[in-house]
Amino acid sequence: MELADRAIGLLLSVISLSIFTYYTLWVIILPFVDSDHFVHKYFLPHEYAILIPVYAGVVLICFISMFVGYVMLKSKKKKA
Repeated sequence: MELADRAIGLLLSVISLSIFTYYTLWVIILPFVDSDHFVHKYFLPHEYAILIPVYAGVVLICFISMFVGYVMLKSKKKKA
């Protein structure tokens, strides 16, 4: 089981590093590159640089709220 946990940890680290690198290039480096350069076809428009993290944050907050509510309801039923 330890090997599987290490493999999952490595996979999550690689995915996180890839997302961080892509987003950093997209938001920080890409505005300084000419708009007719071929690299622009690999990135979404800049409006999504704000929209995607905001929507992801709202979804994350919703899931956390639902989880906390579920745990509170479950613990309330155990006391009764």
